[in-house]
Amino acid sequence: MASAFFDASAAPKGRRTRNPHATDEPAGAPPRYRKPKRAQPKGLPRAALVQALGTSLWIPQAALLAWSVGAIVNRGGLAAVAPAAASILALGILRAGLDAMGMRMAFRAARTELTQRRERAAEALAARSPLDIDRPASGAAASLLAEQAETTVPYFARFLPARMKASFVPLAILVCVLPISWVAALILLLSAPLIPVFMALIGWSAKEASEKQLAETGGLNAFLLDRLRGLATIRALDAVDATALRLRADADSLRMRTMAVLKIAFLSSAVLELFSALGVAATAVYVGFGLLGSIDVGTWQGKLGLTQGMFILLLAPAFFEPLRELSAVWHDRAAGEAALDALDKLSAEAPILLGASGAEDAAAIPPVQSPPAIRIESLNFSRETNRRPIFNHFSLAVRPGEHVALLGASGSGKTTLLSLIAGLAAADSGTIQIDDTVLSDVTAHSLRHRMAWIGQRPHVFAGTLFGNITLGRPEITTDAVRQAIDHMYLGHIEESRGKALIGEGGIGLSGGEALRLALARAAANPRADIILADEPTAHLDGQMASEITESLLALAQGRTLIVATHDPVLAARMNRTIRLGMEMQEVAA
Repeated sequence: MASAFFDASAAPKGRRTRNPHATDEPAGAPPRYRKPKRAQPKGLPRAALVQALGTSLWIPQAALLAWSVGAIVNRGGLAAVAPAAASILALGILRAGLDAMGMRMAFRAARTELTQRRERAAEALAARSPLDIDRPASGAAASLLAEQAETTVPYFARFLPARMKASFVPLAILVCVLPISWVAALILLLSAPLIPVFMALIGWSAKEASEKQLAETGGLNAFLLDRLRGLATIRALDAVDATALRLRADADSLRMRTMAVLKIAFLSSAVLELFSALGVAATAVYVGFGLLGSIDVGTWQGKLGLTQGMFILLLAPAFFEPLRELSAVWHDRAAGEAALDALDKLSAEAPILLGASGAEDAAAIPPVQSPPAIRIESLNFSRETNRRPIFNHFSLAVRPGEHVALLGASGSGKTTLLSLIAGLAAADSGTIQIDDTVLSDVTAHSLRHRMAWIGQRPHVFAGTLFGNITLGRPEITTDAVRQAIDHMYLGHIEESRGKALIGEGGIGLSGGEALRLALARAAANPRADIILADEPTAHLDGQMASEITESLLALAQGRTLIVATHDPVLAARMNRTIRLGMEMQEVAA
């Protein structure tokens, strides 16, 4: 677990108007993040309505155009059709303006909705407990939030307006055609349902293929990130060729799934074009034979006239145009809904950090005057429901300023106990009390200002030595940083590197130097009177482990220290040792 300090700079941030995990659960129940209900983007129905109104303006345009053709055939002059031509031009300009305005409104609504969903997903990820075994891989989550989530924009901005137009415009055209010819209306009516039926059948396959493609993309990103992090280990184990073969196989699998999605997209377009062409052709055949006098049925009175026939012919392609547009964006629907489902999974109900919504200012919390006592009573915790609990009615009392070592085999719960004390997860039941304050979702954020976590692999950020000690905490002064550097013997790093930056992950630092940097972070924090150390001497040689032990004990003077360790030498330097396992054993120093 990376080294982190529980202060305002390390707490999850975000624009919260309410506690995201506030629920109606009984008091004492572990807080969990609740997935928000999916709702249509605000402003999108208005944008879709504007686009539908713009498209429906073709109906009066077609009527004026048909009337103009009829007037010209009847030898009407230019003066007779000039007003109609001007009206057609004005309606065309208005139609183009409404369509452009509707598209811009839809795009803005889609971008706003995507931003909000990204914020909710990122907020949920930041609030999830490190002990949550269902946390998504970093590479998969980053790929979803940064890349795959973009597929929701075409879905919102194109598909949803197209669906409204496909529901409104054909119905309006049908209402206009029916008073002229019930046969033409019947042809359109019988042709139209075939398109959505086949599109729905294809859509199920399209969504399934898109979900598989998104999962494959996320898995490939997670694999790449994991292998990049362990590149040095891969080279040391001579596993470069095996990794390359695995990467090539995954890339081929992703290519095949992408091609499957594209095949379905082309199939949906071909199906729609076929049925729309058949519908328009059938209407044209009926109108043509009607104008030739070969068919004298289908109208409410008399034969079909030129103006009426021209009006129907102009409206027939427009009847299928919204459905064709819907087909063109049908793939956007499949990809968008798959991405939305993936985003919802990131925001799904999950165990979260205690105090994840806290927003107290670190500067407003006064430094404590004495080290605190920690009391744990009847603690119960299990990582999963219906699994054997890690702690079952566990109790422990740590006196103010006491140094306690937690010993036990791997999996006995040493790191888990430190995490529960830090509020990184909620206990199933029982209480953890620091001085007179019970650790809860309300108090956890402020209590973490009093804690420092020192892990076996502290994370080092790319930047200066000063920046890695302060971590952006405004209450850490330059003098405090200077004293921490001196006390943890980091001066030689500053002298040797000068103004050169430290690499991401501690490139350029040894394991011992990275641990000293983590100790300096705690030493510079005047509010950190609780030190939680997780295997601080692991993976170190005897000499370096001894030096880190001495530095840790010097740091812990006047502070309460709890160390999880396998190192018997470090445990022997503590005031008391607690052996975790089937039965808790206490050994006094």
